[in-house]
Amino acid sequence: MNLASEITHPRVRTVGEAADSLSMQAYIVGGYVRDLFLERPSKDIDFVTVGSGIDLAQEVARRISPHTKVNVFRTYGTAQIKTRGLELEFVGARKESYSEESRNPHVSPGSLQDDLNRRDFTINAMAISVNAESFGELLDPFNGIIDLHNKIIRTPLDPDVTFSDDPLRMMRAVRFATQLDFKIHPDTLASISRNAARLRIITRERINTELMKIMASAKPSIGWELLEATGLLALVLPELQSLKGVETMEGRGHKDNFAHTLQVLDNIAHVSDNVWLRWAALLHDIAKPVTKRWDEKLGWTFHNHNFIGEKMIPRIFSRMKMPMGEPMKYVAKLVGMHMRPQSVGEEGVTDSAVRRMLFDAGNDADDLMLLAEADITSKNPAKVRRILSGFEMLRQRMAQVEESDRIRNFQPPVDGNEIMKTFNIQPCDVIGKLKERIKDAILDGSIPNDHEAARDFMLSIAHEFGLHINS
Repeated sequence: MNLASEITHPRVRTVGEAADSLSMQAYIVGGYVRDLFLERPSKDIDFVTVGSGIDLAQEVARRISPHTKVNVFRTYGTAQIKTRGLELEFVGARKESYSEESRNPHVSPGSLQDDLNRRDFTINAMAISVNAESFGELLDPFNGIIDLHNKIIRTPLDPDVTFSDDPLRMMRAVRFATQLDFKIHPDTLASISRNAARLRIITRERINTELMKIMASAKPSIGWELLEATGLLALVLPELQSLKGVETMEGRGHKDNFAHTLQVLDNIAHVSDNVWLRWAALLHDIAKPVTKRWDEKLGWTFHNHNFIGEKMIPRIFSRMKMPMGEPMKYVAKLVGMHMRPQSVGEEGVTDSAVRRMLFDAGNDADDLMLLAEADITSKNPAKVRRILSGFEMLRQRMAQVEESDRIRNFQPPVDGNEIMKTFNIQPCDVIGKLKERIKDAILDGSIPNDHEAARDFMLSIAHEFGLHINS
């Protein structure tokens, strides 16, 4: 097969000309080749040469312009050129050997076949020549084209060796299956299960990179189901593993909270690309296993699983080495509040309840509503329609309350400086208590959210704190 007509980027020809001038064989490899057949856009192209990848990169840079910079990584024998939104990566063909304790290989020069042998999956082990004499010629020693056509992920060589050598490839198999909606070949899938424990030698940061790509996929549940089926989930996120299964008492069972969680995740993925909202969906019921109780009258209960789940999020993020700043706080808040919209609706959508929900959710109120709607996974269509209709009424009331009361980004109409000046007092805890009373009065609807009303209210309750106006 010759793909010369499909490779239109002029920089590829530049690489081929540079390789010919150095009498080197050069090939496009990896993801760019795969995505060419899948008709997916690529912003980076990997080149392998039989020889020095650094020498080839430097010759390519010289041909692009005298000012083109080459980033050289001599330890790995690789080089990189960035040009007009495109990244060109260069490496010499190599073969690898591994030790038991590390995924970092011992590397030595090799042939193109050696280089393709070390690739993770057949769909990534294809090469296209860029030399003038054979430009566009496809080399596919492991029938990657057939696996692309059949939507199969499999390793080029023995999967046990592939995954034992570099256990991160197990996560990559799951990630590619999720991103591309491919199936993992049964032999490869079984090998992941056999080698799952090897994942312990991989850093959390590298695992997280794969998890984030799974979460950004169109249907992220595919990845989490595969992680669970192969035993990787118990290593990656054991709290989520604990959600799986149904327990029965006196003939009454609760729903499988793992299956429910993945449905909520996919529901969110269908309406939002916000990856942290997707994490909130994945973790919204994370405390159900630790709060599960059997009650003779009520059946299975999960009291306060939302609040306990919120407290679990910092520990989970810390252990997984995920961002501990705003992303973590955002996820924790939504986990803690995910039941609020339904409870507010059940209260009859009072203005006071709506104000308090808007105040607590702040700028994340709309995301909270998306999560609450995604959480409705009942098989009873009438129940779903009833709850979603209630949410629609709640959204309308939220808009009305926000327009009149401006609660979402609430700032106290009377600040601490005004309180100190009015009553001639120094900083003390009374100031905070006064501001809290004013806030509660506004949220309860006792006074409007404006300065004059808030000041009058403050003066009317000052005597309760032993305060007098500074005259």
